[in-house]
Amino acid sequence: MSSHDNNRPRHDRGRQPRGIFGHFGVWCSRLFHVYVREFSLIIHDGGLILFFTFLPLVYPVIYSLIYNPEVVRQVPLIVVDHDRTPLSRKTVMEIDATEQAWVRGYASDLNEAREAMNRGECYGILEIPEGFERKIGRGESGNAVMFCEMSLLLRYKALLMAATNVMENMGSELLTETIDRVGPLAETITDGNLMPIHNASIGNIKSGFDSFIMPAVLILIFQQCTILVIGMAGGAKHENPRLIRYNPDNLTRSTFGTMVGQALCYITIMFIPTIYMIHFVPMMFRFPMAGNLLQELAFLLPLSLGAIGMGFAFQSLVTERESVFVSWVVTSLFFLLVSGIIWPRYDMPSIWRWIGAICPSTWGVEGFVKMNTDGARLWQVGTEYIYLWILAAGWWIIGWAAQKWIVHPEIRRAESLRASISKIVK
Repeated sequence: MSSHDNNRPRHDRGRQPRGIFGHFGVWCSRLFHVYVREFSLIIHDGGLILFFTFLPLVYPVIYSLIYNPEVVRQVPLIVVDHDRTPLSRKTVMEIDATEQAWVRGYASDLNEAREAMNRGECYGILEIPEGFERKIGRGESGNAVMFCEMSLLLRYKALLMAATNVMENMGSELLTETIDRVGPLAETITDGNLMPIHNASIGNIKSGFDSFIMPAVLILIFQQCTILVIGMAGGAKHENPRLIRYNPDNLTRSTFGTMVGQALCYITIMFIPTIYMIHFVPMMFRFPMAGNLLQELAFLLPLSLGAIGMGFAFQSLVTERESVFVSWVVTSLFFLLVSGIIWPRYDMPSIWRWIGAICPSTWGVEGFVKMNTDGARLWQVGTEYIYLWILAAGWWIIGWAAQKWIVHPEIRRAESLRASISKIVK
């Protein structure tokens, strides 16, 4: 047997079958060997198991708890009434009657109210200026000022909604009274709000921040988990396998075959955590669940492949396992920024829109939110679905180039160097 045959893996030795089907069978055998080998390597690596379990299983729960409760009620409010008229008192009573605000008491001036806010006795201050009723009686604007403590945006939202609804209702009542004075018979055709507005939130029924942001965050967690696990595996291949119990000798002559076998292993391990994230986490926290689970899994398939391709490309930059944690912090903020959750994509400069367009999570967030929140079907997110498949192909090409010309040669050189050092030591 030649030296070349001795260097080949055991499952590659022997007489090769001839013909297309024979070569395909050998390729499948090698792919299965890589799949089993990678699976064995992962379950013996504590760091990879931590990423596969902690990130997808615990992180969504932590984020969901941070943004809960979705809707706050009876937010304490202090009133500074400089007008002290029937209309100002009616305004305060109307605000206190809403479910969002609770008028805890009055303060003599703004400084006293601020001291109460600093002590945590209230989270908002309503200041009614002097002449409030007189200006409204003359048909002018009577401006009341609302100060809010911004440690929790949900409190600000609750107080703002309470004040806005009360002012709209009182404005419509005053307008009706004015019309009645001008035309006595007008009361026969108009009563109450002239233009009533009924807000019906589609998808996010509670109008809660958690239901708004968490479906998108779940996609970001899914992508980050995939990329970082593959990146950590790449860093492990550069380190001493005797210390980390990760043997990097899991390569075949076909770079693409090696990547496919490893990708199938990652998809198998992530299957159960994925179902947990997109189905059971929304069920536990009562997030919108209008989509079909099977169609959502079909939509996430190209997203998963794109993230795996990014992970293979990311391995060319990771030489140590610890560097993954630094990349985790930096890339998490970046993907969140370009995804369009906190910064609308239509308002981004062109360069940022192009950068966001090459990230699978950007299209994954748009499509998954439509499916999970608004009940869209797979064909209704066809644009995002096609873009995900295009990105998956592009990132696999980049990952293949990185594996063939950077990662695999470095691993072989490192193994040769370790073998030479071992011989010298012996």
